Amino acid sequence: MTFKQFALRKELLDQIAELGYKQPTPIQEKAIPAILAGKDVLAGAQTGTGKTAAFTLPILQLLSAKSQTKTKTPNCLILAPTRELAAQVGESVQRYGKGLPIRSTIIFGGVNEKPQKRVLHQGVDIVIGTPGRLLDLTNQGDLVLSSIDIVVLDEADRMLDMGFIHDIRKIIQKLPRKRQ
Repeated sequence: MTFKQFALRKELLDQIAELGYKQPTPIQEKAIPAILAGKDVLAGAQTGTGKTAAFTLPILQLLSAKSQTKTKTPNCLILAPTRELAAQVGESVQRYGKGLPIRSTIIFGGVNEKPQKRVLHQGVDIVIGTPGRLLDLTNQGDLVLSSIDIVVLDEADRMLDMGFIHDIRKIIQKLPRKRQ
């Protein structure tokens, strides 16, 4: 199997080739087609097997295929347990999505929230962040979740172990019922 068989946009295929990816890993072979088909996916695999690409590539494909309405509210929310993981996922979104009209931002606590609020008010398609800061910005009205079509709980087991269950539940309640 090759990445071309997923019928991904040329920009995504170019980035995949530039990064030296030859063929999809087993997690990517299973997850990418399911996500592209609009299915919900629960997946687990060892570190270094390409899990981030397994959800990031189809998300970028789906969002870039939508008509760009230039709304300021995000269409995708990716929750991560730590700022380090949020930053890694954010870098992957930027790297894989190079050349696509997709705007993303990374949101986490422990830093000044004013720059994060400014980016949100300018408008983004994908928000990647940690539950605590995401919930804070949602409660303050700076992050609107009413247009979220896709939500990812990256390392959900770790978020639960870290005690984020209540924040995650509150965030999920603010999302549209119909979402992937």
